[in-house]
Amino acid sequence: MKVRNYIRDVRLKKGITQVKMAEDLQVTRQTINAIEKNKYNPSLELALKNHCLF
Repeated sequence: MKVRNYIRDVRLKKGITQVKMAEDLQVTRQTINAIEKNKYNPSLELALKNHCLF
């Protein structure tokens, strides 16, 4: 089963760049890009950090 992520939608709605989100989550911009393109599944820890930002 494929899970749809809404990271990009939420990020754009909030007006946050990939760079800003990466800094806030303490990851690279490339990680955010890969997550948005479904090429990388974040760890549970990272997913929870992201949830807490919004």
